[in-house]
Amino acid sequence: MIKRELLGIAQVPGGEELKLYSHDRDFMIVLGHNELMSSRQSGSEVALATMTADRLAGRPAPHLLIGGYGMGFTLRAALAKLGKDARITLAELVPEVIDWARGPMKELAAGCLDDPRVTLDMDDVADVIFASPHSFDAILLDVDNGPDGLVRAENNRIYSLGGLKKAKHALKAGGVLAIWSAAPDKSFAARLGKAGFTVEEVRVAARANGKGAKHVIWFARV
Repeated sequence: MIKRELLGIAQVPGGEELKLYSHDRDFMIVLGHNELMSSRQSGSEVALATMTADRLAGRPAPHLLIGGYGMGFTLRAALAKLGKDARITLAELVPEVIDWARGPMKELAAGCLDDPRVTLDMDDVADVIFASPHSFDAILLDVDNGPDGLVRAENNRIYSLGGLKKAKHALKAGGVLAIWSAAPDKSFAARLGKAGFTVEEVRVAARANGKGAKHVIWFARV
């Protein structure tokens, strides 16, 4: 039996430790007892990018903000879907996550961080949003397992009514706020509407083959 191997530990500012494991050819990032992500399941993370890009069709030179690198599934899918005139700002708070992407998960990253369309911003995505009025055609968030501060309590400000209104202010006219979640949340969907968004909730498969658990993506349009 192949045992999983601990490859790295990172301290989340104001939160718990992240641990990177490998098991055979797979990788897992774990927070406490929660497996935040796995290279075995990427379908919904890819859908976060591709379905957002579909909703931006026809917009010239779109500028996207992606919150959280994770294992890069969303970033790679966005780069594959968008044209050469697109720009992506990637906000990542934990430096070790990028080190892992350039180190043990280099093959999985496939050079996406070096794409000329990508600007890496080592910062809290909430701070980037709050300081960037009318800057983005889309904001894609996958920093927790849903709309609550699982990784760090301070992330709750993103999902509050005030935080959602600031996200709306950071979007250009007709822009899209896309938020990934492991499960539905009726109260959060209602909060998006209260913040002034038109809300679409989509269920997507966790795995690329369409199998496995169903995750949720909210597409909130200005």
